[in-house]
Amino acid sequence: MTKTRIAIVDDHTILRDGLKALLKEMPGMDIVMEASNGQEFIQQLEFITPDLVIMDIKMPIMNGPETIKIVREKLPQIKIIVLSMYGDEVYYNAMNAMDVDAYITKESDYDELERAISSVLKGGKYFSQRLLLNILDKKRKESNLHFTVREREILQFLCQGLSTQEIAKKLFLSDRTIEKYRSELLLRTGSPNSISLVMYAIKNGLIKI
Repeated sequence: MTKTRIAIVDDHTILRDGLKALLKEMPGMDIVMEASNGQEFIQQLEFITPDLVIMDIKMPIMNGPETIKIVREKLPQIKIIVLSMYGDEVYYNAMNAMDVDAYITKESDYDELERAISSVLKGGKYFSQRLLLNILDKKRKESNLHFTVREREILQFLCQGLSTQEIAKKLFLSDRTIEKYRSELLLRTGSPNSISLVMYAIKNGLIKI
């Protein structure tokens, strides 16, 4: 039986060793290469071409996205599984745009790793169930948010760049009341600051531009 040649690229030796132990439990897997960063991996491609690479995103010298770009240009037939600690929509969208074959988090178990490998070897794509659930949960919470007329007014003024004092003057309210509204809006939308809140309001059509 022809074995699947696998490369492991991660800057943490412990994680590479753990992956090797898991892969050895799977039938038909042959670990032919390991590297601690993208540059090492690309250099080794001069001598051997794996069928599939499992790699991290954040690595020294050459990170995941840089490595993926080179692989896609030079050896597009290599299947790419990204294994990362990041499990949010931003990374999902970025990796999807880079045409990776699978994206799973480092919290994934043996079964999910096996499903990801099986899926991509059959020509499919696979994204971490935890990641997809996080995205769905976030979208569900966003769709359930309701804003009062006053909250929308304050959002509109914030998007126009008005300060707390200026908004308070326009609405005949105290500075403290405006700050209370602002803090509540940040909390409910999960925005770390006013800029993120403005982006949220624009993205979700809460204000008129």
